[in-house]
Amino acid sequence: MRALVVDHSEAGPVRFADVDEPVPSADEALVEVRHIGLNFGELNYVDQWPAGAVHGHDAAGVVVRAASDGSGPPEGTRVAVGMAPHAWAERVAVSPASLGTVPDGVDLADAAALGIAGVTPFRVLRKRSLLARNVLITGASGGVGHFAVQLAALAGARVTALVGSPDRAAGLRELGAARVLTDLAETGDRFDLVLDTVGGPLVAQAWSSLAEGGTIHLVGYSSGQETTFPSGALFGFGEPRSIATYGDMTPTGGELTDLLGLLAAGRLSAPVGLRGDWRDVGDAVEALFARKVHGKAVLDVA
Repeated sequence: MRALVVDHSEAGPVRFADVDEPVPSADEALVEVRHIGLNFGELNYVDQWPAGAVHGHDAAGVVVRAASDGSGPPEGTRVAVGMAPHAWAERVAVSPASLGTVPDGVDLADAAALGIAGVTPFRVLRKRSLLARNVLITGASGGVGHFAVQLAALAGARVTALVGSPDRAAGLRELGAARVLTDLAETGDRFDLVLDTVGGPLVAQAWSSLAEGGTIHLVGYSSGQETTFPSGALFGFGEPRSIATYGDMTPTGGELTDLLGLLAAGRLSAPVGLRGDWRDVGDAVEALFARKVHGKAVLDVA
């Protein structure tokens, strides 16, 4: 079968290759993949995976062989695959714990946009009550950012979206952002929660805008820059503030089910900013790296 595999050469980060068919274990379903969801982190930090390995974690398709132990969805079920290894292939063997059943009326391509981009903010934002809280989403024009803005607004937060340039602000107010900024200096507000996808100097800036008792959740570092805090910046009085890392790789089936339910109910939209054929993956990767994609890149598996 055909798959996108890790390529460490200058031609990378991925290339097509013929690979062996997956052999599901008793507790795995075999899914025929119809769409794959690209993520910036997977592609930008491809050196963290071995060359030649089938890459990718997010996809959507149809179960063509149910798990032989009787667990998971039956044959013919439309499913979303989230944070599961080796997903960018024509077929993938996957644990039912990493699958969400796609409801009628939800496009499989939209389901493929979930996974890392949807589950990450979902897990962070439900850790505390956000009702009437000030929440800052950095890198809000990306896939994680688009979902984070919507989910925070659904939870009752006053959402501020921070983007890198005015042209990347389109559509964020419609998704629930009360304000869209290109510079934190544009506001004197204090934030109870910051969901940061950018890293670098922006983390130190966000720290200076954090309210007492507030938390910065670091879920990405797309800037690739170091963070340096000015002398004394981490000292303060009042209720403690905190910085929390993120690295939750536990199975995503429960969160996928919740997110798919929100999609089916019309309370959440999938931020697909680029849709194309997986044979054009090179163009999609180039667009992601050039920051030309607002939201998620989803490719159809031919």
